[in-house]
Amino acid sequence: MNIAVYGAASSLINNTYKQAGVELGKKMVERGHGLVFGGGANGMMGSVAKGVYEKGGYILGVVPQFFHEANAEISFKNCSKYIYTDSMRERKKQMEENCDAFIISPGGIGTLDEFFEILTLKQLGRHNKAIVLFNINGFFDKLAEALYKMVKEEFITSDCAELCKVCTDINEILDYIEAYDPTDIDLSKVKIR
Repeated sequence: MNIAVYGAASSLINNTYKQAGVELGKKMVERGHGLVFGGGANGMMGSVAKGVYEKGGYILGVVPQFFHEANAEISFKNCSKYIYTDSMRERKKQMEENCDAFIISPGGIGTLDEFFEILTLKQLGRHNKAIVLFNINGFFDKLAEALYKMVKEEFITSDCAELCKVCTDINEILDYIEAYDPTDIDLSKVKIR
C-alpha cells in the first residue's frame, strides 16, 4: 500500500527526528509499502523519503508548483513520480487520493493543518483510512491530551478520539496500518449528538 507521511520541512530539527524518519522510510519499504509525501528534501519529509529511496521503494512527491518555481532545491530529487499542484489545498487532496493510510510525523503548522483536515474528513465519513501520529520523543503528548480534553468537555465524542492512533514504535505503526479494518469503526458514532 502507499502511505502518506506528513511532517516537518525544516532542516533545523534535531537529528533524532531525522534518524527516526529515515528508519520509518526503510521499514516501510521492507514491509512492502510506498511513500506519498509533500516532496520536500529536508526535515522529516526528506528523511522519510531518503529512507524509502535507500531501500529502492516507490516515492510519490506532491509539490505545489509555486514551491518548485521559487526554489527547486527544496524538492526531493529522487521521487519515482511527481505531481505538481496549483495550491496547498490541491496538494492535500492529491495526497489523500493517492494513499491508503496516513502517518503524521513531528512537524509545524502545516503538518497540524494536514492532520486536522484528514481527521475531520474521517469524522465526516469522507474517508475511513488509518491515521497514526508518530510520537517521537513525546512530540504529540500534549496534542493527545488536548483531544481527550475535548472528549471530557463533550466537544467531541470518545469515538472521535479513537479515529487516530498514537504510536512511538515504527513496527507498531505499520502493524496497526496493515491490520486496519475500516469496518471496525462505526463513523456514525463520531458525530456530536
